[in-house]
Formats: sequence, structure tokens, C-alpha cells
Amino acid sequence: MNTLIIFVKKVFMKYVSLLFILLIITSCGIRVPFTNQIKDEFGLETEQQIRKVQFFISETIILEKNKKSGNQSTDNDGALVSSSKTNQERIIIPVGTKCIFDSFGDNGELLVRFEVGVGKTISFSMLNGSTSGKYFFDANSNNSSKGGKVIYGNSTYKVTNSSAIAYLQVVRKKLEKRKRKDTIVKGMKI
Repeated sequence: MNTLIIFVKKVFMKYVSLLFILLIITSCGIRVPFTNQIKDEFGLETEQQIRKVQFFISETIILEKNKKSGNQSTDNDGALVSSSKTNQERIIIPVGTKCIFDSFGDNGELLVRFEVGVGKTISFSMLNGSTSGKYFFDANSNNSSKGGKVIYGNSTYKVTNSSAIAYLQVVRKKLEKRKRKDTIVKGMKI
């Protein structure tokens, strides 16, 4: 009889542990691309509604600005000296960085903000002819081999080619409430 009770307790604890782990896993959301389908499904048409959504980026975005200067002169020995100096400024927004909705652009793009500051927004829009509906990083690119350019914080930056595949993501959760009542019948004895 004691071994049966111990066995039942072990089985019960095992199921309770599995149920607890399953509850933790299902309560966590997964990151999915932000698309027009999600926008329609959750009724995110107005700025007020979309401001409540936490966005993330799918890839690292790198913005670069180079400033070169140089001059030519002669040194004390009469040698010709050509000197140059390059200052490089990079803004790196790592994969998974949180951002918030700032405003809608003129052509329906989403302007999101990663930090506080004047002009520190980045545009995301759907690509022409795209069937996925994802909102990709929108760099003004006339020549894709040289990368695009964006204005960030009132300065113009060159966008690295690897940044062009970044798109907006949101966390999607499924909440399912289930109530269960188990009654264990012990039986009757004469």
C-alpha cells in the first residue's frame, strides 16, 4: 500500500512539473514579423492603437558617416608629404533592439524611434511587389550596390548593405485559459 502511495505521489508530481513547465512556455510569446495581416487582425489602424505595440528589429542596423580631410606639404628635409585623416562615426542598432512607433510617413511607412532626440527616427515600409507584407528598413537607395542613405538625428548616414534586410518584429502570445477539476474516487469498502 505504501509503495502505491509513493508511486501515485511521484506520478502526480511529475505531471504537476510538466504542467508548470508547459504553462511557462506557453505564456512566453514568440517574435513574428509585423505585417499588414497582423495590423488588420489586431485593428492597428490609428496612431493611438499602434503606439501600444512594442517593436523589435530582426537584424543589426549599421549607419556610417565618414569625414575625410587631408593636405599636401613638404617637411624639413624637402620631402613631399601627403597626409590624410578620416573620422568615422557609426551608429549600431543591434538585432532585437526595442523600438516604439513614432508616426506614419507620407506613403504609409512606419517611423519608429530607438532613442530620444530630434530626427532620430527610422522608416520601415513594405517593399514594392512584396508578398510577405513585412515592413523592411527603408533606406533611400538609388544605387543598391553602394547602399542607401538615411537622415538620422539631422545627419546623413550611409546604410550598410547587411542592414537592408532588417524588418520590424512584434511579440505574439497566445493565451488560453483552461479550468479543470479532477476528483479522484477512492471507492467504497464493506
